[in-house]
Amino acid sequence: MKEKVFALLFFISLPGVSCRHQSQTALRPQNNTEVSGNDIEVYYFHMTTRCATCRTIESEARKNVEMLYPEEFNSGKINFTALNIEEEAGKALGDQFGVNGQTLLIVKGDQKINITSQGFLYAEGKPDKFASVIKESIDSLILK
Repeated sequence: MKEKVFALLFFISLPGVSCRHQSQTALRPQNNTEVSGNDIEVYYFHMTTRCATCRTIESEARKNVEMLYPEEFNSGKINFTALNIEEEAGKALGDQFGVNGQTLLIVKGDQKINITSQGFLYAEGKPDKFASVIKESIDSLILK
């Protein structure tokens, strides 16, 4: 019984340890730089070494943004960008948003929604639920 409990705790904590998963609910940029006006930016910050779950979060998030908002994506009103925070460009933007680990962030102006935790929970096992989280988050910014 102890082995099962230990194994369960190990697997539950694995994404947080292996990916330095960031579970902040609100991120504040260190600078007051804002993303352009009405455009929505979906940023996936990652590190050089990534686990299968981290890669799945990126691919599912990108696929969902493109599929759920094809017109907005093609016109550039909604963008998806994956950035390695161990490289200069990713580190600079990550520093701006206070990001230092795996993070899935949706930004419109000074409004930010961090859906990293939902990505780890749903991207692999419940991709439809993950898509609905992305849609609800982006829709809430479109309506503002």
